[in-house]
Amino acid sequence: MSCVRCERPFCPQCLREASVGYQCVECAGAAPRTAFRAPQAGARRPRSARTIAGATLAERPLVVPALIALNLAVFGYTVAQAGSLANNAIAPLFQEWTLQPTQVADGQWWRLFTAGFLHFGPIHLLFNMVALWVIGKELEPVFGRARFLAVYLVGLLGGSAAPFLFGSVNTQVAGASGAVFGLMGGLAVVLRRMRMSARPALTLIGLNLVLGFVVPDISILGHLGGLVAGAVAAAVLVYSPARSRGAWQAIGIGALVVLLLLIMALRAAAIG
Repeated sequence: MSCVRCERPFCPQCLREASVGYQCVECAGAAPRTAFRAPQAGARRPRSARTIAGATLAERPLVVPALIALNLAVFGYTVAQAGSLANNAIAPLFQEWTLQPTQVADGQWWRLFTAGFLHFGPIHLLFNMVALWVIGKELEPVFGRARFLAVYLVGLLGGSAAPFLFGSVNTQVAGASGAVFGLMGGLAVVLRRMRMSARPALTLIGLNLVLGFVVPDISILGHLGGLVAGAVAAAVLVYSPARSRGAWQAIGIGALVVLLLLIMALRAAAIG
């Protein structure tokens, strides 16, 4: 076995269980259980333990419940506007925020992001929010709050980019599925980085992709776009060099977003 932070090999007795994997005594900032050592004058304080993405350990999930609350609030508002629980897509806000390629090409770029907070009815909302909670509460402590939000939003953008680039110009796309699939891709990357079996994550991804082909009116392109974008964003976070990690991560995520926007700008010019 090895420490998830410094990656040095250790025997199981020399590792301490952390919120994500196991860490050696030095990285966990704990003294060995076999002896007590009084602090010495001038001794350095133990380094704060961090995850493979550079986040401080034991951070409680905060972004995940906030995102769920935001999605619920937007859904509730569209229901109130439409006067219908099942047919909330007729709400004015829904029509102003949903992803419609021709309107994005006309300059309404906000739709690429706002569409990720809309849902067609309560069942659509329920599936996405349950998946967001189940996956998100495991990943947010690994990435840290800011990095987790970055992966979520990049997945959301990828989930909008794929149907915009390759779908029909008359399509209408909405939902947090792209962002959720981005988290699924991120989970697979994290497990791979920690040298743990990625089979559970890959199975989850496969089942959801199959479900997309079986259930009508599901954007397969949105799922695939979110999956790829989220996986790439997660790889940037967990494989960045330890030295100047924050700078490398910011540059990598920024470059990914710019690349997606540039490709979509070319597509918008072609549509226009």
